[in-house]
Amino acid sequence: MVTGAMTMAGWWGGEETTRKTTISADFHHALMHEVMTTELLRIKVLIGIALAFAVITSTIYFTAPDALARVWHGNFKPSYIYTVIAPFILFELWVHGAISRHMKQGRDLPVFRRYIGVLIETSMPTVALALHIDSMGPVAALGWVAPLVYFIFIIASTLRLDFWLSTFTGLVAASELFWMAMYYRPEGTLDPAPDFFYHAARSVVILVSGVLAGAVGRQLRIQFGASIIAGTARDRITNLFGQHVSPQVVERLMTEGASTGSDIRRVAVMFVDFRSFTAGARTRSPQEVVDRLDGAFAVLVDILDRHGGIVNKFLGDGFLALFGAPFETGDAAHQAVAAAREMLAANERTNAASSWPLRIGIGIHIGEVVAGNIGSPRRKEYTVIGDTVNFAARLEALNKELGSQFLISSAVRDALGDDCTDAVSRGEIPVRGYEHPVSVWQLG
Repeated sequence: MVTGAMTMAGWWGGEETTRKTTISADFHHALMHEVMTTELLRIKVLIGIALAFAVITSTIYFTAPDALARVWHGNFKPSYIYTVIAPFILFELWVHGAISRHMKQGRDLPVFRRYIGVLIETSMPTVALALHIDSMGPVAALGWVAPLVYFIFIIASTLRLDFWLSTFTGLVAASELFWMAMYYRPEGTLDPAPDFFYHAARSVVILVSGVLAGAVGRQLRIQFGASIIAGTARDRITNLFGQHVSPQVVERLMTEGASTGSDIRRVAVMFVDFRSFTAGARTRSPQEVVDRLDGAFAVLVDILDRHGGIVNKFLGDGFLALFGAPFETGDAAHQAVAAAREMLAANERTNAASSWPLRIGIGIHIGEVVAGNIGSPRRKEYTVIGDTVNFAARLEALNKELGSQFLISSAVRDALGDDCTDAVSRGEIPVRGYEHPVSVWQLG
């Protein structure tokens, strides 16, 4: 095999800057999308509240007009409802459409438009308060429901996930309420002069509410950001790391985290190597070498996936594959042999259409291994160790000596049973690292 197999440490160091840049861009885009999504939710909530208020008020007007007449001093008109609510709903629908368009285009709303939207939106209760004052007088109007509507907008502003926008909402509400209480006096008003400190205190409470809503929104934004960072990093690691080892291994690594636990598993271990690849690579450009190897691996790995196997690691011009780890499989031996047969056939078809034919060597052994996350506290990888792995590697290497392409151990032959009628015994063969010769079987 070609030495110098790609290591995850080297790859990670070479990609660190790109990774940070990509995650940062992904993070900002995802957070922007999340903020705009909650904005749309806020708009829907406000429209729903406005419609509910219009329906309830209209129902009372037609079923119990005397109640409204008493509260409004006989000056209530149905047009009052639509004078405020209809423009408000139309404005919110327009904002909803603008946000939706920006989301589809992957763009954020300009900051100044957000503040203008807050100013217009939060002024709607002020218009309603003016109508109340015109009908009821300042004292009755300021003591009724209109000033409380500001709190609906302040609470809903938390869904903007922006401290300053919520604070600005509170500032607009507090300022407009204070101005209306102190200076809006229709002609003929007989109510006493307003008390400065009384109304200032009310406005301060509203301003503080806006600040608190902003703090809540900011905390929600931080939590959303943390979730997005974790999700973005997970997706990127799964995508990139999964190009070097099986996605199933990535999933287990991320699930177990830094766990050092391991277990004993019965696993079919497959080693695959392309014969004389190094010699052929010397006469070709680096890009040709990479393209040929990538194309060959793509075919073989797809076959492995379909048969329940996973690539544990790539080894230059070969790889180590597992059947039965990290997840249990029904019959590891049968799955491994079936995958190997299909891989040999697929490689022949690829060679027929290629100017650079590759001869493949496969060795399969089955037995117990220690499987788990192994390494230092700072860097671990999921792998399998044990004599089963070592013997599978030695078995594959015998292909070169015996002129074969596919060798299995006696353990695999026994596991296949009557389903393997074409296995040819190559006898007792000395294997490097083992005291006694071992039985080796060849499959076509």
